[in-house]
Amino acid sequence: MNNFVYFNPVKLIFGKGTITSLSEVLPKDKKIMLVYGGGSIKKNFVYSQIINSLKGFDFVEFAGIEPNPAYETCMKAVEIIKAQNVGFLLAAGGGSVLDAVKFIAAASKFDGDPWNILAEKAEIKSALPLGSVITLPATGSEMNAYSVISKKATNEKLAFYSQEIFPNFSIIDPEATYSLPIKQVINGLVDTFVHTVEQYVTFDVNSPLQDRQAEAILKTIVEISNDVINKQNDYESRANFFWCATSALNGVISCGVPQDWATHMIGHELTAFYGIDHAQSLAIVLPRVWKHNIEHKQSKLIQFGKRVFDIKGKDSKKTAQKAINKTEEFFQSLGIKTKLSDYGIDAKEAAEKISKRFKERNTKLGEKEQLTYKDIKNILKKC
Repeated sequence: MNNFVYFNPVKLIFGKGTITSLSEVLPKDKKIMLVYGGGSIKKNFVYSQIINSLKGFDFVEFAGIEPNPAYETCMKAVEIIKAQNVGFLLAAGGGSVLDAVKFIAAASKFDGDPWNILAEKAEIKSALPLGSVITLPATGSEMNAYSVISKKATNEKLAFYSQEIFPNFSIIDPEATYSLPIKQVINGLVDTFVHTVEQYVTFDVNSPLQDRQAEAILKTIVEISNDVINKQNDYESRANFFWCATSALNGVISCGVPQDWATHMIGHELTAFYGIDHAQSLAIVLPRVWKHNIEHKQSKLIQFGKRVFDIKGKDSKKTAQKAINKTEEFFQSLGIKTKLSDYGIDAKEAAEKISKRFKERNTKLGEKEQLTYKDIKNILKKC
């Protein structure tokens, strides 16, 4: 096992009816900005419960955060924050809204061009405090200090990390997922699955506990996915799904183990250029990244296949390939398409565009930084 430091200060409030506790955790001496997306929180009880909890608080609303939150939109919120002396940010919605709020919190206190937070990984010395009411299980953003932001002007999608942007609290009521479109639910299942394997299907460092924790999330997702999709108002399946999504990216399963994230980095570029959903990009790229790296990842692929999908067979390359095939079949069983051509995207064109980006940035991907821009081009050609 590798050395690690674990830190997570987020207060998580989970369960039925928990949104009503919002007034107890909000600061009473600061002006609050309530940030949300296209208005989906108004289609269920979430918005009304939040507004009811905000009675007696000084607050302003900011709507219109996109599914892939745009830098340009975030900067409009920053202008309002500075003009109205906002002191606390409240995200309401899915991970995209919270990612936006995290960036807004950092940008509001940043000296210089806020784009450098993403492009140059500039140090964040302080940020506005924030909290969240999360309605979509997917990103795990409710319990981590990561954010991903897109810039429309340049077709870029970049991530950043800072302990300054951990939420003070996050509230999760699984009943808020009942009104979600099934497409978003399916995307969330794929997100959670891929987030987990990015921290697990790498190479062995003698970390049996972390392996079993990751496998527990993966096996649970496989087992409950049918109920999650087909039983819209089933509290238990939705609650277990939400806790899997949060647990996949709250830092626990990554303690002391190597992490990959190549699939995510390539997927971000597909979304930036072509606008496909994040989960769709992951389902396309992951099997091809694994096939390209099958020699490097063979041992963990075999372990994954046997423990998660109950694959039988010898510890061989053939068994590793079966694990890859079963993963792609699982995505397809959820209703996710797994080829670029399914979305009208030419794989050769995408390979040229995206590999050029990585060449210009001089960026290598993978748990051992083994993937060059040439490898990325070859992977995408097979997508």
